[in-house]
Amino acid sequence: MIIQPCAVRVVLFDFGGVLSEEGFRDGLISIALLNKLDPALFVKRASAVIFADGFVTGRMDESEFWQTLREQTGITGSDADLRSEVLSRFQLRPWMMKIVEQLKGAGIRLAILSDQTNWLDELNEAYNFFQWFERVFNSYHVGKSKQDPTIFDDVVYAMNILPEQALFVDDRLANVERAQGKGLHTIHYRDRKFFEQEIVRFFPSIRCN
Repeated sequence: MIIQPCAVRVVLFDFGGVLSEEGFRDGLISIALLNKLDPALFVKRASAVIFADGFVTGRMDESEFWQTLREQTGITGSDADLRSEVLSRFQLRPWMMKIVEQLKGAGIRLAILSDQTNWLDELNEAYNFFQWFERVFNSYHVGKSKQDPTIFDDVVYAMNILPEQALFVDDRLANVERAQGKGLHTIHYRDRKFFEQEIVRFFPSIRCN
């Protein structure tokens, strides 16, 4: 596919796994190992709770989330200790933020589109990364996750653009496919090398170090 210069006006970034390391999954793996549980099964159970029970869309608060996990899996630890295992692993990727800075400097509009909880706000308090983005679409606040394809309609409308004027970057293939189904350009984030190869196809002036 040939990307037309300047066809993309807005870049939508996922947070965990794209702008930062994937703290949620990595934190859950750590919790599972500390509790001598199978990491893959524990991550699957926790993901089911966060989506099905509504933590990710603001219908469940954090204390309810941890208590539900305790009841379903037998994990121990205070809310503070458990959340620390997760939040400490959301480390911003400096090289990615340099690309964000270049895009913003080139006049490209930027937004975050993340299936996150109130943790995203707390992480911003620590790292102050919201400053680089025009909008932050956090499922916890908008009440809809990327599992619902209509969220891409909502975001395109809110940004006042056409779907083909947006580029969506996510590390989850299912989310990428939903965005493609709505007409957005996409990059399925796999690793740094692949992402850098893809982003310069859309923006040849970007310098990747």
